[in-house]
Amino acid sequence: MKGLLRLGKKPAPRAIEPVAAEFPVLRGAQIAAAYAGQRSAGDFFDAIRVSSSRVLFGLLDVAGKRDQNQNILYAAQRVFREKGAELLAPPDANESDAMTELCLQLNRMILKTAGGVHSSPAFAGCYNEELGIVCYFNSGHTPALVRHDSEVSELGATGLPLGLFSLGAAEARLIAMPPGSALTLVSRGVVEAECRREEFGLARVEASLKRAPLTGAGEVCRFILDDVQRYVCAEPFHDDITALALVRTASA
Repeated sequence: MKGLLRLGKKPAPRAIEPVAAEFPVLRGAQIAAAYAGQRSAGDFFDAIRVSSSRVLFGLLDVAGKRDQNQNILYAAQRVFREKGAELLAPPDANESDAMTELCLQLNRMILKTAGGVHSSPAFAGCYNEELGIVCYFNSGHTPALVRHDSEVSELGATGLPLGLFSLGAAEARLIAMPPGSALTLVSRGVVEAECRREEFGLARVEASLKRAPLTGAGEVCRFILDDVQRYVCAEPFHDDITALALVRTASA
């Protein structure tokens, strides 16, 4: 009969969806994200205000399909928000130490929730509005790109992906964000998008960022994803493609 459970069997646990990101309003800057595809993989992005002058943001790529890793995504977001706010809220918080500890906490939670090894490349940054700097770690994620004037630099990996080793922690580093600059993150799906077996690649992401108008963070994200969609030979995408951008206005 409908509505009755079979005796001796437990219902499958319901996956918990991560909270949809509502990005904070920044002083003298903008932050936004955009995605395309079927949202079937493990891309997760978020940004929250953790103090009067600090905003925490990140992009996580959990291995596996979304319907199989929802609980990992939810647990990671809870740690990202709760521990991030706790570590970075004090005015005298050392941002490098706080980001390193946040990396450790995320790593432990992913291992615990997954019940073992579960590769989860991640990039997380803390933007300081007063100083115009970003303190970040890159745990085996696609390099972030920072554009200022016509120059673009890469923020490569500072450690191994999360979810591999219990004591693994990526090194936290600092980068300045001068007025008129932009920091952009893309998921692996962007770099690996193909046409005739040739990937879009990070070099094309960099070229897109160089041509993108820095009028707003959302515009930068859409500009890059539009270039990816024009490049691929067929849709729908087999993987999520996600872009996140932090743009500091020229008048900041």
